[in-house]
Amino acid sequence: QVRLVESGGGLVQSGESLRLSCAPSGFTTSHHAIGWFRQAPGKEREGLACISGSGGGSGRRNYADSVKGRFTISRDGDKNTVFLQMNSLKPEDTGVYYCAARWDLAGQDLCGGDLDIWGQGTLVTVSS
Repeated sequence: QVRLVESGGGLVQSGESLRLSCAPSGFTTSHHAIGWFRQAPGKEREGLACISGSGGGSGRRNYADSVKGRFTISRDGDKNTVFLQMNSLKPEDTGVYYCAARWDLAGQDLCGGDLDIWGQGTLVTVSS
């Protein structure tokens, strides 16, 4: 059974940092595009960051304007767990964070549209 497991959420104060992890089970992420998404209370789900399949390299990255310069997506050296480093957190970053995956052998996918495999989410709360 393939699935993703997020971890690393918690309660932090404005300006602090968190690192979220997205660990796959039953597959490896090196040939998958992995995206991080956020569901804030009362709002639609928002795509935050994406890393393409490695495609023989480190993968392409893409960020939403709301997190560009503050969040960094990365894949570990074994090309399996994907991280979201979140710095300078703001109260508006509060929400449930999900990671998701889609097959991407070519290493070109930047997470447009619906992804195929989703985690259960991890809650991030940023207090002011």
